[in-house]
Amino acid sequence: MKKAKKIDYTYAVGRRRTASARVRLYRGKGENTVNGLPFEKYFDSPVFNAIWIKSFKQVDASDKYYSSVRVAGGGKKGQLDAVIHAIAKALAKAEKDKFRSSLKKAGLLTRDARIRERRKVGTGGKARREKQSPKR
Repeated sequence: MKKAKKIDYTYAVGRRRTASARVRLYRGKGENTVNGLPFEKYFDSPVFNAIWIKSFKQVDASDKYYSSVRVAGGGKKGQLDAVIHAIAKALAKAEKDKFRSSLKKAGLLTRDARIRERRKVGTGGKARREKQSPKR
């Protein structure tokens, strides 16, 4: 039985709201995939395609690395932000002395922790709404 070839990669997790992205960053040339689909098909908007490559362009590494991403939870925008965060973390881990400072300055390594505010008891269905008081 033939042994499978072991491919080296850098692993990182990125999160945004309820979306969580797990990234494997490989050195070399290859196709960037998200959940088994090419990046352009999964994030089909041209605006999204311009945004997701931001991490690679910041450190000028778009032709040196490619990624395989698993993302779950949230909506498309939250998933995209989680993927950007994970790719930036993986790049910083891959070549710490080269990439970390420029990614940090661009704000790509900071997790955006804003989440939906929970509903409070006695507010009539919303987080901050107060119940209407009867006048008579």
